[in-house]
Amino acid sequence: MATSSPLTALHSSFLSYTPSSPSMAMLPRRRRGGCRYPRIQAVDLDQNTIVAISVGVVSVAIGIGIPVFYETQIDNAAKRDNTQPCFPCSGSGAQVCRFCTGKGTVTVVIGGGETEVSNCVNCDGVGSLTCTTCQGTGIQPRYLDRSV
Repeated sequence: MATSSPLTALHSSFLSYTPSSPSMAMLPRRRRGGCRYPRIQAVDLDQNTIVAISVGVVSVAIGIGIPVFYETQIDNAAKRDNTQPCFPCSGSGAQVCRFCTGKGTVTVVIGGGETEVSNCVNCDGVGSLTCTTCQGTGIQPRYLDRSV
């Protein structure tokens, strides 16, 4: 009864082992320089597989890199003082009322040449409103600090 070597029963496209004769498979293996050991062969990849693997690796790198980049930018921005004046209000913290154009009163023509002057309902007669961009601070908020 012939017993086979554990390596002759191993079939894999990655491993290559061919005994020189059937009787070699039955002999005990000795370690010497001329012995043949299983070798890992190069994987045969076509161009589409290489492209798919490359796209996958690049996608993972971008998926990790972009959030890390934004986090470092946010951390660096938090360390710097923000002294840029608000653009819409020019750093005053208030904007001119659009209804009364800063007068505090609105003139309404009733008809027949009659007019009625009343306090502006938008600004309550003040003529200005708190800036909605900087919330009255006069400092331009950073992009991620803005409230919606």
